[in-house]
Amino acid sequence: MITCTTWVPRGVAAQNPRRVEMDEKEFERISQLAKLQLEDAREGLGGAGTNKGGDGTDKKEEEDDEMEIEEMEKPVGKKEDDNDLKEYNLEDYDAPTEEERQTAMGMFGNIKSLAYHEPGEEDPYITMNTTDLDEEECEELQILPTDNLLLVGKVEDEVAHLEVYVYEDEHDNLYVHHDIMLPAIPLCLEWLNVPVDSSKPFTPEDRANVVAIGTTDPDIEIWDLDTVDSMFPNAILGAGDDEKAAKRKRKKKKRKTPKPNDEYHVGAVQALVGNRQHRNLLASASADKTVKLWDLETLKCAKSYSYHTGQVCALAWNPTESTTLLSGSYDRTVVWADMRTPGAKYPTWGVESDVEAVRWDPHNNNYFYVSTESGCVHFHDTRVVPVTPAASKPVWTLQAHDKAVSSFDINPIIPGFLVTGSVDKTVKLWNTQASSGGPSMVVSRDMDVGKIFSASFAPDTEVGFRLAVAGSKGVVTVWDTSTNPGVRRVFGHRVKVMNPEKVDRLVRSSANDHESSDDEGEDIGGDDEDQEEGGVRMKGGADGWESMDE
Repeated sequence: MITCTTWVPRGVAAQNPRRVEMDEKEFERISQLAKLQLEDAREGLGGAGTNKGGDGTDKKEEEDDEMEIEEMEKPVGKKEDDNDLKEYNLEDYDAPTEEERQTAMGMFGNIKSLAYHEPGEEDPYITMNTTDLDEEECEELQILPTDNLLLVGKVEDEVAHLEVYVYEDEHDNLYVHHDIMLPAIPLCLEWLNVPVDSSKPFTPEDRANVVAIGTTDPDIEIWDLDTVDSMFPNAILGAGDDEKAAKRKRKKKKRKTPKPNDEYHVGAVQALVGNRQHRNLLASASADKTVKLWDLETLKCAKSYSYHTGQVCALAWNPTESTTLLSGSYDRTVVWADMRTPGAKYPTWGVESDVEAVRWDPHNNNYFYVSTESGCVHFHDTRVVPVTPAASKPVWTLQAHDKAVSSFDINPIIPGFLVTGSVDKTVKLWNTQASSGGPSMVVSRDMDVGKIFSASFAPDTEVGFRLAVAGSKGVVTVWDTSTNPGVRRVFGHRVKVMNPEKVDRLVRSSANDHESSDDEGEDIGGDDEDQEEGGVRMKGGADGWESMDE
């Protein structure tokens, strides 16, 4: 199952990713992180042992075991054993015979002519030249400036990990570059260009390629994407990286459920978003009903906010007013808060069911989108603030799906291009700038990835029409939407379409590593017969997509 995905822009990743180097500083950092986890495990085992032996039965069993061991260790009559075993001559059992001694001396008779090498010196006869191997390995790990990275949070056979895909648009190729093991199920990913490192601060000019990962655990892990085979993250935001906080957390485990605090999350981290103007700020939303603001220089929580009454599941920084944050919650409200004024009364909008996701319109920052569990998408104007959440009046409301709209995205390159993905297993493309004044459906398609949990457009102009979709089947698919006739007809005049004659195609990954990659570059033609259904022209066929004229 794939729970979340995110794109990395072109030209950001290192062309030749490095393998982790285990120096003294790295050993010390890893040992500190491992020590905290080990103490946590010991605490849990100690508590289990203490609770188990409350009636004294365990102590009695231990005494019985000790008595048995003492009896086994008692010396047995040595004379009797010696008399029984003497006839077998076991003391000289492994001694070589005279013939074997002579053969051995003949084998090593020329020992004086053997060559010796100092420690660290290479023997030219047995040492392999690894230069060719290193070159081949570098070629396999190489990432070109025209490649995009696609980060995928995945759970497979109860093992959680992050897969780093390389998408080669020119060759229709999608493959796993490397992966990172995670401690729990990933729920959200946020790419950052900040060199986050617990050992040193960064300057405003510094750039990096890292990812922040929120999981069902309350800690946030930050990993370097330009380093392969890392065992531990660069930094951990939360109690897991603070010895004092970890001890307090372990004490609270013995009691009831820990209460929310101002230092770290105590529930699953469900949303992460980095501030592109103030690069040292990272916002997180959690099931503990709080929104926290993290300083990536100090790796500490700068401020905690509790203006929601339900679990907070969606976040988005305003691109223009960079200190304001949009948040959505299971309390069926969307709050637009200024992080500089904690405790103030913020503009709040209400929706008919639990919020699934929120997005600002990248082409007009006065508007934002909200998707809900009931399958609706609301389009709001921030200049129209309701008196109460119940009095909210969106610009328009779209019943996009019959089930929850688990993911949606607005194309950052093409104005008015909206995609919605749902647990009903379909992806729908919408034109929000239709002549009717509201959104109109362009294409609906079953992507064959199961229940859809993630749908997002590529961030670069060269691949503006590429759409990544992933879901419950554990497969990620990149769809070149510009090869669809309906999309070309509606959006072709807004952005130049490359290769307009190319047939509709998908680039798919395999669900498992052992599966063949024959699906990659799969061409899905448009030779199926059209069917008219209630004014909607449906395209029959295995891929099951339907198109609606504007």
